[in-house]
Amino acid sequence: MSHATPCDACPLRAREGFKPLGGAELDFIETLRSRELQRDAGETLLREGQITGELYTLRAGWAFRYRSLPDGRRQILNFLLPGDFIGLQAEMAGKLPHGVEALTPLRLCAFPRDGLWEVYRRFPGLGYDLTWLSAHEELIVDENLVSVGRRSALERIAMLLVHLYKRARSVGEEGEDGAIVFPLNQQHIADALGLSLVHTNRSLRRLQALGLHQIAAGRLRLLRVDALQRLAEYHALPLHSRPLI
Repeated sequence: MSHATPCDACPLRAREGFKPLGGAELDFIETLRSRELQRDAGETLLREGQITGELYTLRAGWAFRYRSLPDGRRQILNFLLPGDFIGLQAEMAGKLPHGVEALTPLRLCAFPRDGLWEVYRRFPGLGYDLTWLSAHEELIVDENLVSVGRRSALERIAMLLVHLYKRARSVGEEGEDGAIVFPLNQQHIADALGLSLVHTNRSLRRLQALGLHQIAAGRLRLLRVDALQRLAEYHALPLHSRPLI
């Protein structure tokens, strides 16, 4: 922990998308945090079925949660962005029901799982923040289920592009050119949306030909946001400052 960034100096806390915390809460999080760690792009952070004694805040980078079948087929459940809290699902199931893989180099803060009750006991406000983060992720997974179950291929991809773009902007990941880092390849998109690779490729090319978006050099720019939202039947919820543990 000698090289760890103090919680009150965390770069994420300076971003407008995150809710400020009081000094006592920050001091408590600093005390609870056990270590910082890094993972390389493509590296596994958590394995399916693993029993882990840690929970994590994603400080920098993108990752994804996934479930896989015995024959190797994979369903991406959700993409994880800076500020997301990782690992609560294992508290309910004992063993982690999914894996987590890095899309880009990651930096994370780790917390002992057995300190979770101390959060709720000593700082109920932080406990509510954890509940909020869990409920927010459930909403994201619900929306993805609607996409996979009812939207067409074009609608699914439009929904994913708009959703990730808005999520990234909300946590300060937008560049000066209006684009966001977009580390997904077409296989990731296919695995998230239940599409074949061929269908994914064809649909992305069609959307780009319509002038709705541009993906180049690992960056995503939405050229006609309103048109993409109409295509996806995307209804944005009001943006609120989100908790950061």
